Amino acid sequence: MIDLSSKDLEQLENKGISKEKVANQIETFKEGIPFVDLVKAAVISNGILRFSEKEQEGLVQYFEQNRGHLDLLKFVPASGAASRMFKAMFNFLDAFDPKKETLSEYLDRTGDSDAKKFTDQMHKLPFYGLIMDRIKDNASNKDEEAYLFVKEMLGEDRLNYGFYPKGLLPFHAYDSGSATPFEEHLKEAALYAKTEGKAHLHFTVSPQHDEMFKDEESKVGPKISEATDTQFLISYSNQKPSTDTIAVDMENQPFKNGDGSILFRPGGHGALIENLNEQDADIIFIKNIDNVVVDKNLEKVANSKKMLAGVLRKVQAKAFDYARLLDDNEVSPEKSDEIKSFLERELNVRMPKNYDDLDVNEQLVILKDKLNRPIRICGMVKNEGEPGGGPFWVKDVEGNISLQIIESAQIDLSDQEQEAILKNSTHFNPVDLVCGVRNHKGEKYDLLDFVDPKQGFITGKTQEGKELKALELPGLWNGAMAFWNTLFVEVPLVTFNPVKTVNDLLKPTHQA
Repeated sequence: MIDLSSKDLEQLENKGISKEKVANQIETFKEGIPFVDLVKAAVISNGILRFSEKEQEGLVQYFEQNRGHLDLLKFVPASGAASRMFKAMFNFLDAFDPKKETLSEYLDRTGDSDAKKFTDQMHKLPFYGLIMDRIKDNASNKDEEAYLFVKEMLGEDRLNYGFYPKGLLPFHAYDSGSATPFEEHLKEAALYAKTEGKAHLHFTVSPQHDEMFKDEESKVGPKISEATDTQFLISYSNQKPSTDTIAVDMENQPFKNGDGSILFRPGGHGALIENLNEQDADIIFIKNIDNVVVDKNLEKVANSKKMLAGVLRKVQAKAFDYARLLDDNEVSPEKSDEIKSFLERELNVRMPKNYDDLDVNEQLVILKDKLNRPIRICGMVKNEGEPGGGPFWVKDVEGNISLQIIESAQIDLSDQEQEAILKNSTHFNPVDLVCGVRNHKGEKYDLLDFVDPKQGFITGKTQEGKELKALELPGLWNGAMAFWNTLFVEVPLVTFNPVKTVNDLLKPTHQA
């Protein structure tokens, strides 16, 4: 066991972290996290479903006919700060001085393509008018105007957009004014997450932004409520301090801060499995805060979500029927084969190698275990070169094969075979998930039972000039859902519009 002082133990208690958890994390640092073993890329007709237009309409209809009595929830990870979004523009502020050189001299000297794109097209930004009003009399030429524009956007004593959560920045400019991602998510929820006039949403936010989100809700909630005839029931949560992970030095000992306390770091988006686990609904739609569309694309996006929910309800209906039969012990050998075939063909489940050698009762135990799991339907878009997790068939240490969403950091790129499989990947996951988290009796699963702790990441960092190792928990839609039953479905590209940098707001899909 690790040696912890009474001060360390007090720190653990305050964070709600057990000594065992810390010991397990340190063991993980010592053992290292192995790369995943890719078997092949999931593609259309082998791991990814593609539906014709007619089939999609049928699935949308199936969801619409069934949604009346369902508990629906939209779950939005929204704790991302905008600081990363403006990284290039913070650099520009540091490096460009309009008193010493012209903008074109700066751009020639540095080759700063981000600043060039931004300054060429800043008139298209949703906050252009707001900032121009604030700086209009201060600039003597265009170059100075560009500099003052960025300064006004980012200055701590000005708009301070770098401090904002991404969800509360102006993203889209309409005739009626600009809209934030928070507002756009409400509009979406009204279309596919509403029953009996009510839409439930849950946002995970950073503690320092709690009040800002509640302010935005009081500002835009009533307006969107009236426009969509929807009562919004919105809840919030923060990432739990108990999901922070311990950092270690290069000898795998707890890394100590200057004041002698242990350094803990946020565990990444995988920590949100605990927040998700506290939600309960028949269907939970998950979508990132920065992936929103302008009004003209809302219907297409909503139909895509309804289609995925239709897929979930159809497969769930069958799974629930089979689970009830297994509960009642009314399963003939023929029925047992039918259930096995359903699991393999419709839920992508792979049986253990020795399945056929087991006796009937042992087989039924396996079928029961494989059926009684949360189900996730994951939208997949064609890979257009954006970074993101991809769909793969993966083999675990016991030789079991399953469908997983894998990030490139989990793959051994020095292995030519693994790299070739990665290159064959045609689609990736835009964090577009529709989840079924209840069993056939309507009881909610404990989602923490279905996490694969071996799918986290170890990364190298520095703190106060010293090297350390940090641990990121298995990602929310990666290892945190590794033991769910999984279906991948192709969705249209219009459903994927993330804003990773401020220049992404200049793309046509964000121009209203």
